[in-house]
Amino acid sequence: MTADRPAPPAAWRWAVLVAASVAMFGNYYAYDAVAPVADLLQRSLGFSDTQIGTLNAIYSLPNVVMVLIGGIIIDRFGTRTSTLVFTLICLVGAMVTAASGSFPVMAAGRLIFGLGAESMIVAVTVILGQWFVGKQLGFAFGLNLSIARAGSYAADMSPTFFSSAYESGWQTPLWVAAGFMLIGVVGAAVYYVLEGAAARRFDLRQAAKTDRVVWRDIWQFDRSYWYIVGLCVTFYAVIFPFRSTFAILYFQHAHSLSLQDAGAMNAWVFFAAIFATPAFGFLADRVGQRAALMAVGTLLLAAVFPILALTSVNLWVSTVLIGTAFSLVPAVLWPAVPYVVPAGKLGTAYGLMTMVQNIAMMLVNVGAGALNDLSGASDVNPQGYQPMLWLFFVLSLFGFVFAALLRKRETGPAGHGVETITARTA
Repeated sequence: MTADRPAPPAAWRWAVLVAASVAMFGNYYAYDAVAPVADLLQRSLGFSDTQIGTLNAIYSLPNVVMVLIGGIIIDRFGTRTSTLVFTLICLVGAMVTAASGSFPVMAAGRLIFGLGAESMIVAVTVILGQWFVGKQLGFAFGLNLSIARAGSYAADMSPTFFSSAYESGWQTPLWVAAGFMLIGVVGAAVYYVLEGAAARRFDLRQAAKTDRVVWRDIWQFDRSYWYIVGLCVTFYAVIFPFRSTFAILYFQHAHSLSLQDAGAMNAWVFFAAIFATPAFGFLADRVGQRAALMAVGTLLLAAVFPILALTSVNLWVSTVLIGTAFSLVPAVLWPAVPYVVPAGKLGTAYGLMTMVQNIAMMLVNVGAGALNDLSGASDVNPQGYQPMLWLFFVLSLFGFVFAALLRKRETGPAGHGVETITARTA
């Protein structure tokens, strides 16, 4: 029967993209809500750097298993229901986080939030891979990340945007984050309605194609896939522990910035990504060379930390470098997966990738916080942040190694088109 129906028009695809991206906006805002209140948590509740790092690390804990299970659930039951359910779990977690100043309760809220958040991101990633493969996939991923990172930008700018909330203490800003997560639920609900209506009107075989999941298939994924996983893990184990956990605190203590100025400095990374990410995605659609672009991005990221550790160069230099890397690498990394993994196993592939990424993020968040505590990092001892910066530098170099290995394989006879396929040739 579906053979007599037309494929979904372009306008429908872009409507799906916008709805899913609004859900991601709420997700990213709620995740990044911890960093702006870190100093308030220390002053008002006596939290240590290790505890603050744990609030983001524990987010990753359930995803050691959950994102793989979530990816398999998505492959088996579809993105429509999965996305809505995972987004509702995020809302519950954001509300619990804001409900109490008790560290165990707040940590439980972050754990619940993480339980839904990463699986929701996997679901949205699969949505884009299914609806846009061969149709401006890189640009679609980039635009999705732009809207999502507008949430991160808003969270970092929240001390300025919602200054009255911060004047009342640490709790109100976290309730603001829960409010933005509610907006994310609305976006997921709109996507639920859009895909349901599309299923009745259009041929969704391309968008809905899934295969039966066989566990041993995980170990049969191509080597190129594992190089992408390695790059993903090392890149995000630097980006999120630094920018989303410790950067604002570091800027306050090591560079004597106010909370508002530190938040704004951090926010410019996300603000730049709002515009640059889709541009880099469009570039990859046009020229390919995805592994080469990822290699450039990881080198730019690696350059940030010696600059911060060894020089007194204006912070705008490191901000521009990390902003470029944060725009470039994700714009080509996530869209590369559909080229090396069968369409019906995208949920499992993205879930496995995100699972390993979250293990690394969890360990690095706690490890960086512990390094700061062991080194006595504070506003009176800014040199105590040096070990953390060198940790991030080494991890960034490993990311470059994985990008180089991916390029070597993809330019050889075993390549899948990661470097060669463009929107004009797909």
